[in-house]
Amino acid sequence: MRLVVTGREGQLAQSLIERGRSAGVEIICIARPEVDLLEPDVVARAIEAARGDVVINAAAYTAVDKAESEPELAMRVNGDGARAVAAAAAKTGRPVVQISTDYVFDGRLDRPYREEDPVAPTSAYGRSKLAGEYAAAAANPRCAIARTAWVYSPFGNNFVKTMLRLGLTRDEISVVADQWGAPTSALDIADALIAMSRRLVAEPGNESLFGAFHVTGLTYATWAEFAAAIFSAAAALGRPLVKVIPISTAQYPTPAARPANSRLDVGKLHRVFGLALPEWRGATQDCVQRLVRASETERRK
Repeated sequence: MRLVVTGREGQLAQSLIERGRSAGVEIICIARPEVDLLEPDVVARAIEAARGDVVINAAAYTAVDKAESEPELAMRVNGDGARAVAAAAAKTGRPVVQISTDYVFDGRLDRPYREEDPVAPTSAYGRSKLAGEYAAAAANPRCAIARTAWVYSPFGNNFVKTMLRLGLTRDEISVVADQWGAPTSALDIADALIAMSRRLVAEPGNESLFGAFHVTGLTYATWAEFAAAIFSAAAALGRPLVKVIPISTAQYPTPAARPANSRLDVGKLHRVFGLALPEWRGATQDCVQRLVRASETERRK
């Protein structure tokens, strides 16, 4: 199987490259500067030339807070860019997987969000990603939308790497404790996307494989609990244990509103694809071990 992935340096693209190698799947990345999502003709030519079986749109504008000051750019990349990728895939007769986010919901529900729950983004980033969902589905009837949340990995910028960096110079850190979600490894997402893609190729006429799916880990935590687990895993490898001070969202204001409830119900993913991502604690420990050991190796050079 051959997957065409937009983006190259992001967490998900890098995870797909790594997991694709071990799964015997060829990953073809199309990314800037050669391919810009804002140039539909260039996108179309690149996707046609790649001759993949499935197109995964992993490239995105992800600067959540910065999007509040440049919403037009976020909308162009995440909305218009998604349309260009999906339309190009449709032109070649290929399905598209559009990566989306928990930010399409307002976070006020008192249970995990299901795919059919009303969307109501409260940030410019969330609105741009929702626009991308609509645009991709309209441009390609064979579109699967994979919503995920709280993504971390050994690659790119993410919460795990930030906590480990801060933990090198602080003995205590204040972390928000009234937002809930499912910390999710990009490597686990990559595994799921590869498995989903295999089904899309094997069952091209199966309409149940298209539409929105929630792709996150099985269990939930607050940011403060997530941070505490990160520091505990690092301490097991010899780093000093950092104390986590739980605080409220009001005590840590940000330009973009964060959903208080980012929990996504993953039942549909299991019913339709037979997939369930691992719970977050084990995957977080694996990620921390990899990052700490890589840091120690680099330090010894």
